[in-house]
Amino acid sequence: MRVLVVEDEAKTSSYILRGLTELGYTVDVADTGVDGLHLALEFDYDAIVLDLMLPGLDGHGVLTQLRRQKSTPIIMLSARGAVDDRVIGLRKGADDYLPKPFSFTELVARLQAQTRRRTEAREPTTLQIDDLHIDLLARKVARAGQRLELTAKEFSLLSLLARHEGEILSKLTIAEQIWDMNFDSDINVVEVAVKRLRAKVDAPYSRKLLHTVRGMGYVLEDRHGDQPDDTA
Repeated sequence: MRVLVVEDEAKTSSYILRGLTELGYTVDVADTGVDGLHLALEFDYDAIVLDLMLPGLDGHGVLTQLRRQKSTPIIMLSARGAVDDRVIGLRKGADDYLPKPFSFTELVARLQAQTRRRTEAREPTTLQIDDLHIDLLARKVARAGQRLELTAKEFSLLSLLARHEGEILSKLTIAEQIWDMNFDSDINVVEVAVKRLRAKVDAPYSRKLLHTVRGMGYVLEDRHGDQPDDTA
């Protein structure tokens, strides 16, 4: 899941960034309304955490402009918890409102609720590739009926590949989506992650699903053993 946090208080944004990253989220941070609006329009996020009091363009201004083009779920944050402030934010297009100070656990629950509604409306909540079953909401994976224990990053990587079943994803694309980073092609962070994922998803089974396309990237698909596979 990719989340944009627009918050000018460094302590608060760092707190949210650290917590969401530990849970396996990919997080972008902006400390002004202008920068936040630019990122929100430039990239596709699963949700946006938007502070009300921002320098320059405030949260209401960001909401107004963003809602002209996108329907990304938005949770407003504000030290101003008056009913009128909440009503204004909701009327301008916010999906939820969380007054400061807030519980991180509650923020995560609200993010999950918003993205779950969006996912249920637009996408399936489970993915099936041969005998590999992925539950996107429960964040559980099983193969041939056996539960696979994946780390948060491994689950994110597998989910990305499964959503693009049969499509070759380059290392750069994977790095940008899962680690939110650009990197030199010599860096092997993606190769290492794929190797670890393959050890859990493919190694114990005769039929391989995670394939390397040399010089291009990786693809998750059921080939029924018809095509040779490079391992990396």
